[in-house]
Amino acid sequence: MLNCKQATALMSQEQDRPLDLKERLGLRFHVSMCAGCRNFRKQMAFLHEACAHYPDAATKQQEDDRDPV
Repeated sequence: MLNCKQATALMSQEQDRPLDLKERLGLRFHVSMCAGCRNFRKQMAFLHEACAHYPDAATKQQEDDRDPV
């Protein structure tokens, strides 16, 4: 069974690459039993989603700054 350090490392890696079957199953099993890692995973998903929208918001802000009306 994964420990929390290994589980959080895999959660971070899954943002960048697909996990193999063994990694996914190990992570799923650990997260099902660890509330702290479930919370960490939710926070990572929130941050990932927020960062995905950042370029749009930053571009819009730059356009607004250039076009003073």
